[in-house]
Amino acid sequence: MQLVSLGQSDLRVTPICLGTMTFGEQVSEADAFAIMDRAVERGVNFMDTAEMYSVPARAETYGATETIMGNWFAARPGMRQKVVLATKVAGPSRGMDWVREDPGMRAEDIIASCEKSLKRLKTDVIDLYQIHWPERSVPAFGQIYYNPANERSKTTIHEQLQAMQALVRRGLVRHIGLSNETPYGVHEFVRLAEQHGLPRIATVQNVFCLISRGLENGLDETMHRLGVSLIPYSPLGFGLLTGKYDEHAPGDPGAPQDARIAKFESVRKQRWGRPEALVAARRYNALAKKYGLTPTKMALAWCYTRWQVASTIIGVTSVAQLDEDVDAWGTTLPAELLAEIDKVRWELRDPAA
Repeated sequence: MQLVSLGQSDLRVTPICLGTMTFGEQVSEADAFAIMDRAVERGVNFMDTAEMYSVPARAETYGATETIMGNWFAARPGMRQKVVLATKVAGPSRGMDWVREDPGMRAEDIIASCEKSLKRLKTDVIDLYQIHWPERSVPAFGQIYYNPANERSKTTIHEQLQAMQALVRRGLVRHIGLSNETPYGVHEFVRLAEQHGLPRIATVQNVFCLISRGLENGLDETMHRLGVSLIPYSPLGFGLLTGKYDEHAPGDPGAPQDARIAKFESVRKQRWGRPEALVAARRYNALAKKYGLTPTKMALAWCYTRWQVASTIIGVTSVAQLDEDVDAWGTTLPAELLAEIDKVRWELRDPAA
């Protein structure tokens, strides 16, 4: 895998990024160590986490993933210098009062969260510090409509950038990014950074997979023209695009019971649990088999090779899953298959948007 640049930053990463949100919930510390060891052995130099992980978010596991990663860095002298480390500050609490008491995300909250993440990660600097979801009230995590009546913004984008600048000046953060953002948000972050000499976002981390391609409805043009890189998450649609739910729906008897979407009802209530999402996933999975591919390989190859994508975030719970996902790199999908994929999308659109 050749390294790719993130935005206009000097960050150079592999086109596969290890996502870690299962560490501390589904994955023990020992197993997480084995997964991270194997990722580096396979050539992956990019890892992503967040202060609110592991998932599903709850007070008992808040910060657990960063803590596990920090313990790994401490146990592997010199490894921190080999890894491009990304983490995220949580946006307004969305009911998670254990993150912070105030439901908003003030400039001082960004700084305090970064300092806490650094301690948990046992590092002096974060390579890519991202805002996990907008401080503004925007449709995210399966919502599709913007409603100005819900706006409760307390901190302007300018103020958020000033907080990031303070972290960069202190040497605690190298570059910044966004997650679950809209075209407006990306434009404003770039415009204000350039106007006021503030840190410029390098990346946006949004969902992008066969059953959730809303990014192609305008955000991809915004990012392309502004020189901002996409690092998509959930390329396998929370497991729907692996084929393991082709016979039995998540949560039903006969379906795998150890997967996130099966174990946690809160996940099934989100976009991934929609019946329409499963219908679409099964159509794509059938296409993969028609062309002699596993559903996992097709879904990952589709994401890996999209022009919009810089580095794809893969979330795994075992070394075997990691190897399968990395092994899919280099797969080229034939034009006929890509055409059939687009026909399904035209018919079923984006059921997990």
